[in-house]
Amino acid sequence: MLFAPMPQELRQTTLTPGKYGALLGWGLRFADLTAIAGAAVVAWWVRFGHFDISLVYQRHVAMAVLLALPVLSLSRMYRSWRGQGLFAELPRMAGAFGLIFGLTILYAVALKLPVNLSRLWWLLWFGLTIASGATMRLIARRAAAAVRELGMDLRTAVMVGGGQDARRIVDALHRQKGAGIRVLGWFDVPGLGGELPDTPRLGDLARLAEFIERQHVNQVWITLPMSAERDIARILDALAHSTADIKFVPDLLGLQLLNHSVEQIAGLPVINLRASPFDGDARLLKAVEDRVLATVIVLMIAPLLAAIAIGVKLSSPGPVLFRQRRHGLDGKVISVWKFRSMRVHHEAHGQVTQATKGDARITKLGAFLRRTSLDELPQFLNVLQGTMSIVGPRPHAVEHNHQYKSQVQLYMQRHRVKPGITGWAQVNGLRGETDTLDKMERRVEADLYYMQNWSLMLDLRIVAMTIVRGFLGRNAY
Repeated sequence: MLFAPMPQELRQTTLTPGKYGALLGWGLRFADLTAIAGAAVVAWWVRFGHFDISLVYQRHVAMAVLLALPVLSLSRMYRSWRGQGLFAELPRMAGAFGLIFGLTILYAVALKLPVNLSRLWWLLWFGLTIASGATMRLIARRAAAAVRELGMDLRTAVMVGGGQDARRIVDALHRQKGAGIRVLGWFDVPGLGGELPDTPRLGDLARLAEFIERQHVNQVWITLPMSAERDIARILDALAHSTADIKFVPDLLGLQLLNHSVEQIAGLPVINLRASPFDGDARLLKAVEDRVLATVIVLMIAPLLAAIAIGVKLSSPGPVLFRQRRHGLDGKVISVWKFRSMRVHHEAHGQVTQATKGDARITKLGAFLRRTSLDELPQFLNVLQGTMSIVGPRPHAVEHNHQYKSQVQLYMQRHRVKPGITGWAQVNGLRGETDTLDKMERRVEADLYYMQNWSLMLDLRIVAMTIVRGFLGRNAY
């Protein structure tokens, strides 16, 4: 038996992070906008005793709501607060609302609108807005905690190390069930000692990576002393191909980081050494972006899709579309659709031969489709299915992933996000055949840059660059 027996409760529960946090984040955005407008109305009623708000006051309220749209979108108030205390969030909320009210006054002065309004109304409006925002956050936290206590929106975690810090973390997570983190067990580090009573021992470091992959664990908490740098580096090396979030208590510098950040969970200071760039509202924003753009694009290119399908059918015997096995989000295997560009042929099991210049397997129409990337248009169906994004790291063959993950540093970190139809690497000329290790390293470097610097504007920029120059590639055979 490779691993210690897992409690029945844990064996029966396969949990993956849900979208409750993202939905709560967007719900809070709407609630904050409503709070600004609603607080103004209530403040008017308290100050003047009726609801017939004058036009001048209405203009100020409307201006505050409009200014709140960019201010709240750019603030850090809606990032994941799983396990964080409410009082840690209130100063950020008060600062954002204070900025909105301050900008409202400045814009009123700039537009020469009357600003000598009732000071009591202004004070009541601001105070009620703060109180409403805090109340909404308290309700959201209670709702999230209730959902997690019912066994939904949970993340699974394992501890590495069994010292005092590990015991403190496990106890805190058990007490604060609203944090939504379930500890599956702990891994022993030889020479460091320590035990975690009432927590399953899952093995030692040699078995860590296999367990993480087999159980699809979401988080790995490293609770080793700072003097155990070699063990920590060994752990990061063992998890180089894992998409689990890695958290370390306390601080340690000088290691390979990816989207690292500092947060507080269950009252404990935690540093994310590697984490997904798409968490919370970013994940929901990315999903909305993909679905909206893919729907519009598919409707626009429907005649082109039909024409290509007819051409492929007439070019050579075989199906119009074919599926390729690729690694998707979190390294899970997905099927990617393409227009068939080669004559039907068979390859040895486990072998994938990349297309090369002058490849005899490619039809004349197929050569054109591959050169212009039109063979990849059916992947918009993958986007609508939710297995791909419009922008992201290009998916490689499963066999190539097995080959390169041991040769290119952080190669499998590309799978922290959904694969894309186009990406930063492709619009910068890194597309087509990767016949040398250097080409693959540069492509991975570009993919990691995209993950570190993702934003909606970067996605739109890549889409625009793809339209202008991305469809034609000298290296696409």
